[in-house]
Amino acid sequence: MKHLTPKEAWALLQQQPDALFVDVRMEIESLYVGRPPGVENIPWYEYPDLTPDPAAFAAAVEREAGHKDRTVVLICRSGKRTVDAGTALEAAGFSHVVNVLHGFEGELNDRFHRSSISGWRADGLPWEQM
Repeated sequence: MKHLTPKEAWALLQQQPDALFVDVRMEIESLYVGRPPGVENIPWYEYPDLTPDPAAFAAAVEREAGHKDRTVVLICRSGKRTVDAGTALEAAGFSHVVNVLHGFEGELNDRFHRSSISGWRADGLPWEQM
C-alpha cells in the first residue's frame, strides 16, 4: 500500500483519471461532513453495527472497480480506517492501493478540532458538502 499526502493523492487522481477514489467513512459522515468531488462512498463499516466486514468491503470495491488491478485511492476521516481497509483490499488481491494520509479532516489540534492541521480540507483541496 502506498501512503500519499492529500496533495500527492490529488495529483495522482489528476494523472490517473481512471483510478477509483473511495471514501470509506459511513455514508452520513461523507454526506454531512463533506467529501472530495467524484469520490465513491463504500463504507468500511456502517451504523448501527460499526463492525467491519473485510470480505464484503473488498467485494463491494471490486464491483465498483471492475478489476483488482485498478488503482484504488482510499480516504477516511483521519487516515486510520483506510489502513485497515487497504490491508483488506491487498489481502483480497488488489495490487494498487493508496492510502490518503491524514484523511479528509486530519489530526486534532490543541482545541480538539479537525481540519486545521492536516488533511484534505486543511490542504485546501476541492470538496463538497450536502
